[in-house]
Amino acid sequence: MRDLVVTQNITVDGVIEAGDWFGPADGGPELLEALRKQMARADGLLTGRVTFEQLRGYWPTQTDDPSGIASYLNKVQKDVVSSTLQDPGWTPTTILRGVDDVRGLKDTAGGAIVCTGSIDLTHQLITAGLVDEYRLFVYPTVVATGRRLFPDGSPQSLRLHTSTSFPSGVTLLIYRHR
Repeated sequence: MRDLVVTQNITVDGVIEAGDWFGPADGGPELLEALRKQMARADGLLTGRVTFEQLRGYWPTQTDDPSGIASYLNKVQKDVVSSTLQDPGWTPTTILRGVDDVRGLKDTAGGAIVCTGSIDLTHQLITAGLVDEYRLFVYPTVVATGRRLFPDGSPQSLRLHTSTSFPSGVTLLIYRHR
């Protein structure tokens, strides 16, 4: 069974979606290296339709990307959960019609499946008990409003697996279920 890993950029107060608080370059070169290591361990990317369309609209055209993110995203198997998307237009991509299809995906052979962005999908995955690991890049920012990682009524019992602090002030916290 493959691990489903939720990777999110998050504020100290738990917000993952609110305005313009996040800049991917804010983490510095050490954080970028941590991202590269994560990409090397995952062979699947899971998103909802909106995040998928945002990624598809940007990354395939990035031909001079020293970070390696464009190369990874253009090659990795992408699975998008959507009831409306018909033609993904970015290979390799498979359209999944719901969370039950994600259950089936976890039962296939392969490495970790990473879900990033996609707050509505992330909430569905948490509620369905499908998340094995949380990789949280905690930014030293408090926005005091916005959508949070964990939906109301979804208590979690987690254990800290590792933590890494970066010179930028960002901390990577990796949690697994107990």
